[in-house]
Amino acid sequence: MLDPALLTSIGDLEMVARVTVDGTMSGIHRSPFHGYSAEFAQYRHYRPGDDLKYVDWKLFARTDRVYTKQYRETTNMLAQIVVDASASMAYGRQGSASKLDYARVLTAALSYLISEQGDAIGLVTYGERLRDYIPSRTGRLHLRRLLIALSKLTASGETSSASALQRAVDLLKRRGMLILVSDLYDEDERMEAELRRAIRIGHELTVFHVLTRDELEFPFAGDVELEDLETGQRVLTSGAMSTAYRRGFADFLERWRRRCTGLGIDYMRVTTDAPLDTALRGYLLQRSGGVST
Repeated sequence: MLDPALLTSIGDLEMVARVTVDGTMSGIHRSPFHGYSAEFAQYRHYRPGDDLKYVDWKLFARTDRVYTKQYRETTNMLAQIVVDASASMAYGRQGSASKLDYARVLTAALSYLISEQGDAIGLVTYGERLRDYIPSRTGRLHLRRLLIALSKLTASGETSSASALQRAVDLLKRRGMLILVSDLYDEDERMEAELRRAIRIGHELTVFHVLTRDELEFPFAGDVELEDLETGQRVLTSGAMSTAYRRGFADFLERWRRRCTGLGIDYMRVTTDAPLDTALRGYLLQRSGGVST
């Protein structure tokens, strides 16, 4: 059920998110996100049907009266997920999940998890410009609005990650969590500057680097014509170039890993053929201190 190609073919994104989260959270005992708390508000007399776990038995022993505790739920964390929907995210072999397909389901699962925890979740999508902005809020209706926007998202245009990240940071009303989901082909100096600015402000950042197996391994033999999905530029190359390609791509990956770890950003590289629970579970275990059964 957690195969990416199968999950991305299902139309009900809320169900997909729930299945993914339920399949991932088994054995993770600690909340992977911090900021949500239940704050004691007041006592009131016990009423038939009240949950006995909220009865204050120590107070009962002193007063011979049954009282239950009432709590005020507080949300201390604002989270916003920034999704790259540029044309390069459309890549994926026939019958497999594209990068945008994978990003969509991963974002849905993270949004569902954060929302179920009681925290506020928002969404920014972008290509060459900002497309959707849904402010960080709580509630099931808000989550559905976010998931509907995700389900309608298509990949097109060039990438302007720095501008989108700048806008996402500016739109967060206070310190919170930013999660960027992208193939990170935009290595503009402004991008690193915006990451640094977000860290200075006090935001907590995670980067999901979404790639296909083809991009990592370049499995093509013979003469191959490659097309840049964002600019339309075409290049004729051969299988003999595969070694140079892999070396260059490895350097690209290492630059992003070092850039993120140097700034204290959680960096997670995921491939579109990896089961969703593998990608999500690795991230959540890292956040919750590696606690599992």
